[in-house]
Amino acid sequence: MPGNNKTVISEFILLGLPIASEHQHLFYALVLAMYLTTVLGNLIIIILIFLDSHLHTPLYLFLSNLSFTDLCFSSVTMPKLLLNMQSQVSLIPYAGCLTQVYFFLFFAALENFLLVAMAYDRYVAICFPLHYTRIMSPKLCLSLVLLSWVLTTLYAMLHTLLLTRLSFCENRVIPHFFCDLSALLKLACSDIHINELMIVIIGGIVVIIPFLLIIVSYACIISSILKVPSTRGIHKLFSTCGSHLSVVSLFYGTIIGLYLGPSANDSILKDTIMSMMYTVVTPMLNPFIYSLRNRDMKKALKRVLRKKSLL
Repeated sequence: MPGNNKTVISEFILLGLPIASEHQHLFYALVLAMYLTTVLGNLIIIILIFLDSHLHTPLYLFLSNLSFTDLCFSSVTMPKLLLNMQSQVSLIPYAGCLTQVYFFLFFAALENFLLVAMAYDRYVAICFPLHYTRIMSPKLCLSLVLLSWVLTTLYAMLHTLLLTRLSFCENRVIPHFFCDLSALLKLACSDIHINELMIVIIGGIVVIIPFLLIIVSYACIISSILKVPSTRGIHKLFSTCGSHLSVVSLFYGTIIGLYLGPSANDSILKDTIMSMMYTVVTPMLNPFIYSLRNRDMKKALKRVLRKKSLL
């Protein structure tokens, strides 16, 4: 690696969204509306689950954590993007950039693990309905949530600490709207072999293993229903698992499109669009998916509103 261009970086420049200046105000309003919708939608789900005792079940414990994760996941990148679009100043301090990397990786990985826990919950509910209460005990559910938080903390900390050992070249422009790990590695002057190795090994474990566990869970669910094929069984599958399947498809679909899809000619534009999909669009749509397709959530909303009207 050439050492003559090595320098101490105190801040980076975020290029932001690749849009024309005359469209800045339109995109600012759009991003702001999407972010506010994400915050409001996920807060409503968290508050509903907290207030309604009928929703104090394993599935909704995982869902409240998922909504909190979605809210925080968007908040890692969106406020800074909105600030940069408004002020036209795209600087981010070195420490702020590393902090953004840490929390971005943390909440992205946490969503992975929570989706697995929810898939396991649906598997037990359909395949072992008579033993559901015993298997999905409060102790197990809290242990799964706690384990998810611990694993994601270690995962995000590992990549962030590996970043701190790198020195960066004079080029400090990040062609993205947030401090993306892969974009930062391209700016490094020092050896990034260990960083790339950890991305492949640990990243594969954090993304691929949860995805495979979800596939296995749904394969077992479908197999169980097909043993006694009926319209009622198929309806049970979609009513019980439809929301979760929609969220899984959205989340993993964008990740596969970003990291495993064919390289486009304008890779920066493609990366930005796909990143917007899973940092803004997916967290925004999740509350709608769960509220519109979930009868329990609709009933809970009516009960809470009825209580408030009686006060």
